[in-house]
Amino acid sequence: MSLPDGATPDAVRHSLVEFLPPKFQPYARMSRLDRPIGWWLLLLPCWWSEAMAARLAGHVPSLWTLLLFLIGAVAMRGAGSTWNDITDKDLDAKVARTRARPLPSGQITTKEAFVWLGLQGLLGLAVLSQFNRFAILMGFLSLLPVLVYPFMKRFTNHPQLVLGLAFAWGALMGFATHLGALPVAGYLLYAGAICWVVGYDTIYALQDIEDDAIVGIGSTARAYGEHVRAFIAAMFILTVGLIGLAMMRVGVGPAAWLGLAAFAGHLGWQLVVVDRNDPVQALRLFRANRDAGLLLFAGLAVDAVSAGL
Repeated sequence: MSLPDGATPDAVRHSLVEFLPPKFQPYARMSRLDRPIGWWLLLLPCWWSEAMAARLAGHVPSLWTLLLFLIGAVAMRGAGSTWNDITDKDLDAKVARTRARPLPSGQITTKEAFVWLGLQGLLGLAVLSQFNRFAILMGFLSLLPVLVYPFMKRFTNHPQLVLGLAFAWGALMGFATHLGALPVAGYLLYAGAICWVVGYDTIYALQDIEDDAIVGIGSTARAYGEHVRAFIAAMFILTVGLIGLAMMRVGVGPAAWLGLAAFAGHLGWQLVVVDRNDPVQALRLFRANRDAGLLLFAGLAVDAVSAGL
């Protein structure tokens, strides 16, 4: 099945982007709206932390906060992707999977990309302004790893670690918005989420090993070579262990532990079937992490609601 003009190979077929007026489609693609997995993976640690913070406080999770996190995740995923494309324009032109992106293909100018970046940033700021001062401060601090991440692949074989710092930040935001502070459980959840990001993004990077080697881009998929499965396994084991420690600090009940067990089972399945020589499967497994994260959130949410009622 062919992709629409201008879409990259990892885009979702028949996305909402295709129904937008043609002049808006390049901007939507720059924001990865045809690749919703990105904002899902940014959102899920936010939802985990909101559910755990509510459980710690003896409250029901706030539906309004969950909705704001959703809007913020879409906006900031788009802004981060736009910034990434601005900094990587020349590199993207050399990689088969990315050369069709709006900037390297000439659909959008760099000036237009900066304007689009600013508009998305304003939406993210509008969402952030709904929270308390501590959460607003934490939101601004989240920009630091976002700003430096695109440059890391030029200097290190472990850029996924910096991506983890950015994409896992939501694990802190639920505690910040709900409690106005960061308990030990928040730091443990953040550490676990970082390991999750490193693990699933290593799977994602399996798609680009050959191209990355040609243009000199570093990744954990390249760094660990034949041992990449063992590296992913280590990251996923740390993920489950650290999140489990966070849950112990919060004092969650059986529903949350069932959610963690389902999450762990899903990660285990990924380890069994991952194949470093199969880029199609790598993309499929990467996307499957949305379902893994939702299983954990379902358990945490049921536990928090049952305890808060």
